[in-house]
Amino acid sequence: MVNYTKERERAIIVGVIFPNQTRTQVEEYLDELELLADTAGADVVCRVYQERERPDPAYFIGKGKAEQIAKIVEEEKIDIVIFDDELSGVQVRNLEGIINCKVIDRTTLILDIFASHARTAPAKIQVELAQLEYLLPRLTGRWRHLSKQYGGIGTKGPGETKLETDRRLVKRKIAVLKRKLSELDNQRKEQRKGRKDIFRIALVGYTNAGKSTLLNALSDADVYVEDKLFATLDATTRIVKLSPTRKVLLTDTVGFIRKLPHHLIASFKSTLDEIVEADILIHVVDISSPNFKEQIRVVEETLTELKTSDKPTIIAFNKIDKLENRDMIYRLSNEYKNAVFISASRGVNIQALKDKISQMIDERYVEVELKFNLSSKQTSNSNAISLIYKFGEVLDVKYEDDGHLILKVKIEKRFLPKISPLIPV
Repeated sequence: MVNYTKERERAIIVGVIFPNQTRTQVEEYLDELELLADTAGADVVCRVYQERERPDPAYFIGKGKAEQIAKIVEEEKIDIVIFDDELSGVQVRNLEGIINCKVIDRTTLILDIFASHARTAPAKIQVELAQLEYLLPRLTGRWRHLSKQYGGIGTKGPGETKLETDRRLVKRKIAVLKRKLSELDNQRKEQRKGRKDIFRIALVGYTNAGKSTLLNALSDADVYVEDKLFATLDATTRIVKLSPTRKVLLTDTVGFIRKLPHHLIASFKSTLDEIVEADILIHVVDISSPNFKEQIRVVEETLTELKTSDKPTIIAFNKIDKLENRDMIYRLSNEYKNAVFISASRGVNIQALKDKISQMIDERYVEVELKFNLSSKQTSNSNAISLIYKFGEVLDVKYEDDGHLILKVKIEKRFLPKISPLIPV
């Protein structure tokens, strides 16, 4: 095992400006990359930019720029160089040959953070699977930053072993992890079956938007909260009381981010299924972020990838206590449907959010009158009436002289197909 240093590493971050991008845009991307590096335990000493028509197949950047970085690495005693774009195994090998220090890309950095923050067995399995699937096509004899020559960022997880020297062993390990995840997925499906009768809501949003803080504010829970990217990875579910007579299940899910590795989305499928099976989504947005609109776009694209973009959604613009220009609230309320403006940490407008949830739940209900012939003694009658009391709210009961029972029921539209076939025409 590698003995990781507890000292923070000194890093250079590298951004490439392609023709369809502006320097300002790439600077914003590197702002986020610097936050990721900080979360992983590195201090960014400097940034390097290069304008290119296309990536260089051998080095991603130009060889001359790589040599320039090598000089900075030597002068500033840099431990790690982090690229904002995904690198191939060949590019990493060639860059390390010139720069003579550890080189990783954004995906490796994100996977490293996930490895550091994984607490439960399912999270650890999901992260290790994502790491192995990302590493498999990049295994080469000189994939040096996974060897014992280096520690620190980019080496956590399967890289600590010599798995990279044997593709067959890696593939075998991937198969084992997938089998374990499948077993866990089946267990979660069984657990979710017991929740079918209660309304389910999932919190989604960009990482560090304040989802866990909002879960705590709505449910009086004690979910771990830290002002870091990807502070929590596991789906956490709590009961939330919207009113004395109405309860819902609220689940906090892993945060999204620009260029979220596809291997992570695939590996975290069982966790993200909480989003797929939710009745309503609450999209939490950090309104104080200068890039919140792009963050909204990233989350919406990820939801589309999960095939959940058509779900009823509340946009909870969080951290309004950090806003200097309150006019933005008025503009956004006109621009976005079902928007609520809150401060989860201060408890501002939490009741308004609960009211909005109740309103959206009510829109999914319908009031119907159902008539049963009690004299017929059909088994379907008793089955239907049992289901009505289980899934709906009986508002009124009438017994008619001819032996008919009339129930006035408020019920979710999704449950009607279960009951209707049991009611005699």
